[in-house]
Amino acid sequence: MIERVLIVEEDNAVGIKSILNKMEVSLILDTYDDIFSDFDPRPYSERSLSEDFLSEAKRATRDKGEGVELRFLIPKVTRSLSHEELIKQRLKEHFRRHYKSAKKAILAYKQQALLLILIGIILGLVDALTLSTPVTFDLNAILTDAIGIVLTPASWFSIWTGLEHLIYQPKEEVAEEAFYKKMESVHITFTPY
Repeated sequence: MIERVLIVEEDNAVGIKSILNKMEVSLILDTYDDIFSDFDPRPYSERSLSEDFLSEAKRATRDKGEGVELRFLIPKVTRSLSHEELIKQRLKEHFRRHYKSAKKAILAYKQQALLLILIGIILGLVDALTLSTPVTFDLNAILTDAIGIVLTPASWFSIWTGLEHLIYQPKEEVAEEAFYKKMESVHITFTPY
């Protein structure tokens, strides 16, 4: 289980407290499995990360800038350098992949906003063309007026919705992108206690 505070023997407590104070983000692990999902039996190189770990990492790094150091404190008896290298690679790959995915989702959202604006402008131009025809009492004039009545609000709706999408991006996606961007360049270390 990932813990922020650990109760240890008196002689070891001073050493851990000094490490916790020096590091930007320190997480205490009982085993390496604390980083990964309990429901995924695959090896560390393929295993999905624990939602608890990701949630704690997001909370712990929320107010940190880029260049975060992520330090895992692991009991000496369970430490394995080969596991640690594999876990570092797995974490880096996970953070990189999810950063690219979040960045792509925000780009798609912006593209959708620009498309809505473009559709609104086109609808507005078509509306302006229908209004410039001379007024007569024939079927074509009535149809032209009806089209204009529909196109005017449609163009305004598309333009304002697109602008709203550009200005007010979804907070969840923006927060995800910021977290994974920060974690993409994280320095990961394991320290025995």
